[in-house]
Amino acid sequence: MEKSYKEIMPAIKTFIFDVDGVLTDGNVHVFENGQLVRQMNIRDGYALKTAVDAGYRVCIISGGSNEGVRKRLKGLGLTDIYLGAHYKIDQFTQIVDKYQLNASEILYMGDDIPDYPVMELVGLPCCPNNAAQEIQNISKYISHKNGGDGCARDVIEQVLKVQGKWNDTFNAKYD
Repeated sequence: MEKSYKEIMPAIKTFIFDVDGVLTDGNVHVFENGQLVRQMNIRDGYALKTAVDAGYRVCIISGGSNEGVRKRLKGLGLTDIYLGAHYKIDQFTQIVDKYQLNASEILYMGDDIPDYPVMELVGLPCCPNNAAQEIQNISKYISHKNGGDGCARDVIEQVLKVQGKWNDTFNAKYD
């Protein structure tokens, strides 16, 4: 019998997130000069930093290539940030090989078809409430939150609470 997400959460050691549609609502504002701007949820940011401070590996694999996104995530303490990743399995394999990770201990949250190949490999595939139907079908956990509306916070908080690390991190410094 397949394990439920609640049975998998205690084993999670690594979080991997897509950006557009997960950490953002998927909308990109295009200015007259061609600049693309995304909006991120501050509570997701707090949870990402809390996970890093609690000793979890937190990685990003995104098809987007906005350097403002990289700067924001680096400011939260993330070091494994792969932007411009159109075939995400390559970056996933790099992360697994680099850190000798066990895929069953990885939570991946994506929202659309480019995330599917990685989600087939991880222990806990997750998605926002408004993810594409194909992604919802493969997910073991579908957040009650939409992309850009706290879905990353939702899964991080649940994992850290199950592992008894959420309350331990309230004194973490947040920039």
